[in-house]
Amino acid sequence: MADYNPLGRTGAERKELHSRELNANSDHSRADFERAVRDTLTELGDLLLSKHHDYGPKNISDSPGGPLNGLRVRIHDKTARINNLIDNGSSAQHEPLEDSFKDLANYGIIALLVLRGKWDR
Repeated sequence: MADYNPLGRTGAERKELHSRELNANSDHSRADFERAVRDTLTELGDLLLSKHHDYGPKNISDSPGGPLNGLRVRIHDKTARINNLIDNGSSAQHEPLEDSFKDLANYGIIALLVLRGKWDR
């Protein structure tokens, strides 16, 4: 017995319609994802610029062992904090876990700026 086909479409037509619907949903999801990425990057950039205004460049450039070593220490500290909170199922008391991930992302950006010679000395 043939599949129920209230619109009189052939199997190929139904597959094409389904494919277009999937692509439309995929495009919508992709657009949502791209927007979320760009919004997050803007948020991180604004935070980095604000903190750079407060701290200045010397907290990184004058780190013992050099700027990359200073960043490694900061990244290690943030990663240890994240691991402790997640592994113990603890709630953060002083700053949300999200803030630690934002800091990690921005340390990565700072490291790229240092490597590219774009970080103030």
